[in-house]
Amino acid sequence: MFELALAIRADLERQGIRVVLSRQPAENPSFDERAALANALRGAVFISLHVASTGRPRTAQAFYFRESPIAGPPNSGPALSNPPMEAQLTPEALLRWDQAFAAAARDSHTLARLLQAQLRDAFPGSPAVPEGAPVRQLRSIAAPAAAIELASVAVADRSILQNMAPALAAAIARAVLAAPLTASEAR
Repeated sequence: MFELALAIRADLERQGIRVVLSRQPAENPSFDERAALANALRGAVFISLHVASTGRPRTAQAFYFRESPIAGPPNSGPALSNPPMEAQLTPEALLRWDQAFAAAARDSHTLARLLQAQLRDAFPGSPAVPEGAPVRQLRSIAAPAAAIELASVAVADRSILQNMAPALAAAIARAVLAAPLTASEAR
């Protein structure tokens, strides 16, 4: 997977998009450490890459963070009586790490929609719309954030995934460059 991320980074950088990888082969930072890195970058867009063990090979699905309607929000209970996140956001306020996504929820959904449109064009058979899901990697990101899942690791020839890198990088670049002002500042 790291080789795939490197290939995508190289393609994105050739298109003028600065890329910071949150993982290296010898490291395994926690989700919170990755979020801290992403949240420290002004105007950043966070994209988490995944390879699925199921699904139709050579397809891709974009996800944006949406809390599970079954499980409810993290730490649900008395804290839910607090005002909505938008009302709590002031320059002096600190975001709760488990609800950082709320600050960029609309931009994240837009980014995922733009990504999915590009992924569908690049990888026939991919879904037409992104999916909202409680993706842990996205929950504590206070910037436009999406996950991309490539199918499938069950493919006998792993080079298929590597060959997806140029089209994936092009799809990501088009989506990021087409994103609203918040995302376009990441260029």
